[in-house]
Amino acid sequence: MKPAIRILLVDDQQLLRLGFRMLLETQADLEVVGEAGDGTEALRLVGQTGPDVVLMDVRMPGMDGIQATEQITTQYPQTRVLVLTTFDLDQYAFAALRAGAKPSPTSCLLPTTLPRRPKIPGWPCSPRANARC
Repeated sequence: MKPAIRILLVDDQQLLRLGFRMLLETQADLEVVGEAGDGTEALRLVGQTGPDVVLMDVRMPGMDGIQATEQITTQYPQTRVLVLTTFDLDQYAFAALRAGAKPSPTSCLLPTTLPRRPKIPGWPCSPRANARC
């Protein structure tokens, strides 16, 4: 059996982190190794926990997700950063890609961009996804 994909959740909304954790922990091949409420905490936790993947919110107080992504991808190039946002604005997408985030379609989240796809009904698109997913 392959080792689990280690995931760090980063979002300033604790309820969203809890929801992601609950979904991800249903999969034997995924392990949530930590949670952060802002970019500064995310950067610290990446160094401490060594995740394979960081699920990063874009807009957070303090160090935002774009700044944190740039620092994480520079300091920890083996860690992939997937940027999550409900904002359908090109400026966030382009800034995240310039910072080193891996591309994924707007509102289509985790399973299509991880090395192995979790078996969660209704995914890869979020409940708010539109016809582009």
